[in-house]
Amino acid sequence: MPDHPEIPRHIAIIMDGNGRWAKQRGKPRLEGHRIGAESVRAVTSACVKLGVEYLTLYAFSSENWNRPEAEVRALMALLDQFLKDKARELHEQRIRLLAIGQIERLPAKTRARLEKIIADTADHDALTLVLALSYGGREEIVEAARSLAADAAAGKIDPDEIDKELFASRLHTAAMPDPDLLIRTSGEMRVSNFLLWQISYAEMVIVPKLWPDFRDADLDEAIEEYQRRHRRFGGL
Repeated sequence: MPDHPEIPRHIAIIMDGNGRWAKQRGKPRLEGHRIGAESVRAVTSACVKLGVEYLTLYAFSSENWNRPEAEVRALMALLDQFLKDKARELHEQRIRLLAIGQIERLPAKTRARLEKIIADTADHDALTLVLALSYGGREEIVEAARSLAADAAAGKIDPDEIDKELFASRLHTAAMPDPDLLIRTSGEMRVSNFLLWQISYAEMVIVPKLWPDFRDADLDEAIEEYQRRHRRFGGL
């Protein structure tokens, strides 16, 4: 019998394996990313049906800018098309869109489209879909530390007042609960600079499937595994 059969409030996913999926099939890497976008749609809809409150997807890391220029351009074009196609669906399902990361690094057209959808869906309440774009956990922590240091130097805060809650309030995820469940596809056993502060007590489920093959049934299995766990949060 599960110790906590409830649905996780916040699920975070490292969507890994698009490139390998394409390589295994003799297709260009971009085809793996394109099919991976279908997995995003399936999982997002499943989360709405299950009553998950927050779904955070690692869509593009700060390290991904180091990929070949042609691939980065193609990924940005795919992101722009995904946002264009997804806008109506977000409204129909009453999904609120947010983004975390160094959004200012995105192409101007894509950033403008993203910001418009975020504004247009601000009042939706079925699910908050968070896209981690140009995101890095270490970078986020450094930005938070720099912000607090600046306020301390300006005399706005006493350094002795800095605690976990104040620090968390300077992170990109300040208005969100920490993830309860972290899923990584492709079987890799690492967190890849994703939500390093926020996943401190998240339950991790590693799924061997590559992301383009991941669908709602796989999400159900990951949640069932989560429900079998006993969360201690550092206690007994």
